[in-house]
Amino acid sequence: MSESFDLAVIGSGPGGYRAAVLGALRGLNVVIIERGDWGGCCLNRGCVPKKDWYHSARLVAAQRHFRARGLRGELSGDLAQAWQHQRGVVERVRDSYRTYLKHLKVRAVEGHARFIGPEEIAVEGPEGTESLQARHSIIATGAAATVPAPFEPADGRVLTTDMLFDHEPPPGQRVAIIGSGVVATEFAFILRMLGRDVTWLTRSPPLARLGFSPQALSTLREQFALHGIEPQRVPGYASVQLDAEHVHIEVDGGASFEVDWVLLGTGRSPMTEGLGLESIGVQTDRKGFVERDDRLRTAVPNIYAIGDVAGHWMTANHALSDATIAIENILGGERHQDGRFVPMVIYSAVEMARLGLDEDTAEDEDLEPAIGFAAFETSPRALGQDEPEGFVRLIGDLDSGALLGGEIIGSDAGELIHLLSLAPDRATALAWLARGTWNHPARAEEILNATETLASKWNLQDQIFGVSGSD
Repeated sequence: MSESFDLAVIGSGPGGYRAAVLGALRGLNVVIIERGDWGGCCLNRGCVPKKDWYHSARLVAAQRHFRARGLRGELSGDLAQAWQHQRGVVERVRDSYRTYLKHLKVRAVEGHARFIGPEEIAVEGPEGTESLQARHSIIATGAAATVPAPFEPADGRVLTTDMLFDHEPPPGQRVAIIGSGVVATEFAFILRMLGRDVTWLTRSPPLARLGFSPQALSTLREQFALHGIEPQRVPGYASVQLDAEHVHIEVDGGASFEVDWVLLGTGRSPMTEGLGLESIGVQTDRKGFVERDDRLRTAVPNIYAIGDVAGHWMTANHALSDATIAIENILGGERHQDGRFVPMVIYSAVEMARLGLDEDTAEDEDLEPAIGFAAFETSPRALGQDEPEGFVRLIGDLDSGALLGGEIIGSDAGELIHLLSLAPDRATALAWLARGTWNHPARAEEILNATETLASKWNLQDQIFGVSGSD
């Protein structure tokens, strides 16, 4: 007889883990199934180890200010030791992760899950096949690195980011980074600061599709230039050849590059193979993403899909947000997801964070965007940190004063962006910020300054502060 559960979660990445934890905390009997490493990509090969390296990279980058601050000495990056450090962090987090699941009495099953029916899952594990019953299921199987032609993975020579964190990095000094998205933009900075000579090849401008403003992208370019990093635009890749010591990349048009190894930052593809989705009526789109509605339900009403397997955002932030919404809806809620209002954060030569709409999207939705702006260049806290680059840029609705979107560029942007997402609703978010109390000096004060600028410039005092502005 198979064991029965209220909820089965397939995949233990950030979305799957949060869904299992939150479900258990809300009284559900939960099983979580994982065929690979517990913690998924984020913990083992993504955001957790990468942020560990990013912190080291920032320390190295900061040394250009040491002499003026009265600090002596010089820092240099050691990528091999950095790899060992992140490994220790990952193992410690994984241990705490599994301990907490056990504490919550979440059953953890190792093996490959396959749907037999809408409420039945077969798990092929190391000790055979087990059948589980679940009233609800959440698909959280994540995504795998995409390897575009003519590149082919080769140990120590042509690496995906998965491969980079699975094994100690190659010793070669010269590395080519391929891609223009988040992963390539972050690793161009990280590897440069950790002592590698970086050749960054892109087919399009970095981060061109993520909705960051021209001012934000200009700040990124300026910060890259300070560290001798410049993306080189190429029309395409003609061939990739490996010899005994080097990798030779020939691009369309005849130019060629010789490096010691290659890191691919070329995106990820959803992992649905072998789940048996077709047999139960769960549908996927032409790119392989699981189709779902804005309540995260698939075509089978008791089965939900969250995170990278279902959404093109491909961030742990979206997976975590999805998990919360899926659990609320399983418990009878009617909450809708709008992935645009989940923070998107880039950790590179300058930290970049945004959420919500940009001006073009707002106008497409027949809204009237108004801008509030505050630069860190006059912030006492930013100046004291030698990090005055960047700004806060808020987008409000000219008619209602609602927060439509926001962008924070500069140190700790990934922390500050949360202040734009915590208000009870977007209609009152700017008023919530304007009426708050703030520490001084703090970088966060620039959010208040941008809010006040927005209200004053566009005569929105009544909507935001609850008082009428002067005529």
